[in-house]
Amino acid sequence: MIEKATAVIPARIQSQRLPRKVLEDIAGKPMIRHVYERTLAATMVDRVCVATDSEDVVRLVREWGGEAILTDANLPSGTARIASIVESLDTDMIINVQGDQPLVEPELIDEVARNLATTGADIVTPVFPITGVSELTDPGIAKVVRARDGRALYFSRSPIPHVRDVPMADWPKRITLWAHYGIYGFRRHVLKRLDLFSEPSPLEQAEKLEQLRFLEAGYHIHTIMTSFRQRAVDTPKDLVGIRRVVESVADPESS
Repeated sequence: MIEKATAVIPARIQSQRLPRKVLEDIAGKPMIRHVYERTLAATMVDRVCVATDSEDVVRLVREWGGEAILTDANLPSGTARIASIVESLDTDMIINVQGDQPLVEPELIDEVARNLATTGADIVTPVFPITGVSELTDPGIAKVVRARDGRALYFSRSPIPHVRDVPMADWPKRITLWAHYGIYGFRRHVLKRLDLFSEPSPLEQAEKLEQLRFLEAGYHIHTIMTSFRQRAVDTPKDLVGIRRVVESVADPESS
């Protein structure tokens, strides 16, 4: 019988591009509640909690009967926020579901948990195929190079791998190119390495990608293929788009 995971949703209140975004209303509910409820729908998860630096978020989550833990406001990342409460999590498998993904798929969370339980990897994270140049050149989308067995070899904001002597528009026709979907499954022992969270690693500082911290530390990151594509809220424009999607699902006649 495969063990179930605990899902933690890190929620920082003062995000740089859209402050207090986890409290923004989407179809009558705050964003963080959409994330919480979709995460709770995953069958491989038996506990969901929000780790936040905001008393407002803690109060809101508890009002609807959810679990929330107040954490240090000075923590540098969502993963560090989860690591700071790892001793209160009584499981070996911990899923990091980001608080700005109100359309996160419960099925994808389940797949991350299953692979974490069965592959022996330290970390599991999804990837999806890149289909066009706009995704390939977008520095906001992390690209991934994978080994044949699914092990992540490198993450970058640049287009990788470079397909020599081929116009970039044709790269997706010559080789499968992968983008990263921002959900992580961690084994407990990784999050207990508090020294990992004291300062960024050199590659992480260069690319501004936290995944590289774990690769540099020698951890096995296993990637799983998914057809789902990430829809996160980073900007006011993203929020408008997400609201339209959620409202059209709630009221199909309006779409």
